[in-house]
Amino acid sequence: MKHILPFAILVVSMSSFTSKADETILAGGCFWCMESDFEKLDGVTDVVSGFTGGSVSNPTYNGNHKGHYEAVKITYDENKVSYREILDHYWVNIDPFDAKGQFCDKGASYLSAVFVANEQERAIAQETKSAVEAKFPNQTVVTPILDASKFYPIKGDEIGHQDFYKKSPVRYKLYRWNCGRDQRLEEIWGDKATGKS
Repeated sequence: MKHILPFAILVVSMSSFTSKADETILAGGCFWCMESDFEKLDGVTDVVSGFTGGSVSNPTYNGNHKGHYEAVKITYDENKVSYREILDHYWVNIDPFDAKGQFCDKGASYLSAVFVANEQERAIAQETKSAVEAKFPNQTVVTPILDASKFYPIKGDEIGHQDFYKKSPVRYKLYRWNCGRDQRLEEIWGDKATGKS
């Protein structure tokens, strides 16, 4: 027994340094931009573009994605960034007052939304939303907090949408500028807007 105890202590000690990964799904208009904005955040380990929130199975960008939001699934290390910090970053990278879409992209699939997996996430999401509402008392925050549903990553011949800002940086920057995303974010959030690229 005396030889087992030190090994057990070593295992417990090593496990305390193990990173705990968690995931969340957020919609904020163009998933190219959301991907770019979140991959810059320390503690985020992966961002995947896709669709969620609708009832159509296997939605595609060029096909049927009716009822779905363009969204990103964010994987993050809880030892480096908290869920609340993820949401704080989210709010300053969207226009929470736009009920028609985001920036130049209009339509149901471009609406903003926070997708929560449990009641703890819902409570934190509501607290962060309430903070935005308090900051802008004369405007209506239209971004809903919704139950998480199946997430469909971009796949197959549409995989070019994943990491588009890296694969086609010139096209991406032109799109982002012409869409007015950063100009509007600066108008709302000032120097808190973090998505400039």
